[in-house]
Amino acid sequence: MTLREYTQKELAAQPVGAWTGMAYRLVVGAIREELAAEGLTQPHWWTLNHVTREPGTWTRAALIERLRQWDDLGTDFHGVFDDLVGRGWLTEDAGLMTLTEAGADGCVRIRERTSRVHRQAHEGIDTADFATTIDVLRRMVANMGGDGNLPG
Repeated sequence: MTLREYTQKELAAQPVGAWTGMAYRLVVGAIREELAAEGLTQPHWWTLNHVTREPGTWTRAALIERLRQWDDLGTDFHGVFDDLVGRGWLTEDAGLMTLTEAGADGCVRIRERTSRVHRQAHEGIDTADFATTIDVLRRMVANMGGDGNLPG
């Protein structure tokens, strides 16, 4: 698809909420479709990413507190954690979560799936422009009273 070119004045007059909302629905929708192919939801993926980065440091309560800000689905996080434990992807020892070998294998598959979405979303966008976009959006989040820092 060929995109029309617009002046800076025309672009600056656009409603940021409409465009960020559209981008959100399309990108997150595509990610959720890829996760659904593995029988997972986005909160499953968030959980796996956090536990992978810091194994043996996350309790249910700490992880729920961390992930709640991203949740727009009214997620039962305990159900997500129980599902991942039931699949054999996570273990809990003294309340701390650790990824299993099966979980690590699942993460590899999911990263391949979500990477396709990320590549599609980045197509034709210079890295510097993408970084500027993220920086502008995180500043808007901060301006609106949210946490503009990158996720940990």
